[in-house]
Amino acid sequence: MVFHNYSMTRPLVSPLMRAAQRSLPANGHAAFIPHIRKLVFEYCDKWPSSQRTRTFLLTQLQHLARENPHVEIAVRQRNHKEPIVRGFYANNRDKVIPLNGLEVTAIQQKVQLLLDSSGAKIKPLKRKAVESTTEAARGVWSGLHADRPVL
Repeated sequence: MVFHNYSMTRPLVSPLMRAAQRSLPANGHAAFIPHIRKLVFEYCDKWPSSQRTRTFLLTQLQHLARENPHVEIAVRQRNHKEPIVRGFYANNRDKVIPLNGLEVTAIQQKVQLLLDSSGAKIKPLKRKAVESTTEAARGVWSGLHADRPVL
C-alpha cells in the first residue's frame, strides 16, 4: 500500500482570480469613457458672493444632472469662503474654478468647461525656437544685402 502526501505538493498552475480577468477601461473605437468623474459645488449660505451660485444650484442643477448621468454631482456648504466648483477626473487630477462674481450663465459656462476638459495639465502648443551656438556655413541671408536680379 502506497500513501501519497498531497499537502506538500504545489499546484502546477497558479489559481486565476476573478478580479484578474477584468480589463482596464480605455477609450477606443467601440467605447467612450468620459474623463470627468465628479463635480463638487462648494458655497457659503450667508455670503453675498455666493448668491448667484445658490441661484444656479436651485435652478440649473437638476437639468445638469439629467444631461450628465455619468457625472456624480455633490453640493457642499463651505462657510465663510468664496464659492468654487471642483472637477475630479479619471486620471486622479482635479481642477478648481472660483465662482465668485460670476453670473448664472457664466457659471454654466465654467461648469461646461470642466465637463469638456480632460483633466490633463495644460501644455504649451508653441515650442521654443532652435538656436544654434555656431554660425551657419553659408552665413545669414538677408534680402537687403542680396544683389538685385537683372531682367
